[in-house]
Amino acid sequence: EVQLVESGGGSVKAGGSLRLSCVGSGYTYMNYCMGWFRQAPGKEREGVATIARHYNSSPTRLSDSVKGRFTISKDNAKNTLYLQMNSLKPEDTAMYYCAAGRPTIIGGYCSNNVAEWHLWGQGTQVTVSS
Repeated sequence: EVQLVESGGGSVKAGGSLRLSCVGSGYTYMNYCMGWFRQAPGKEREGVATIARHYNSSPTRLSDSVKGRFTISKDNAKNTLYLQMNSLKPEDTAMYYCAAGRPTIIGGYCSNNVAEWHLWGQGTQVTVSS
């Protein structure tokens, strides 16, 4: 069974850091994009960061709200996706989901449109207190 398993979430104080990991298993090689999304209670799921898996330069895309604070990366040998989160803010509090798929490539970057992604992990909770 194809699956993504996230880990690394937790509770931190504002200004702190967390590193999320997502390990993929099963039939995942056809997915040329991977990404991180988050969803706060009562709000729509939103894109946080994406990275091309089969694009030669592995371009990354970060949402404006996390740019300069978060970094997305991957380890192809371990089939693992990472999200390094620094300078965390209370508004970063959400369930974070790892995703894989074949969304639209725009300007070399994977689309962050939630509807275009088909494989999702179960999520890992990130809570940032003030």
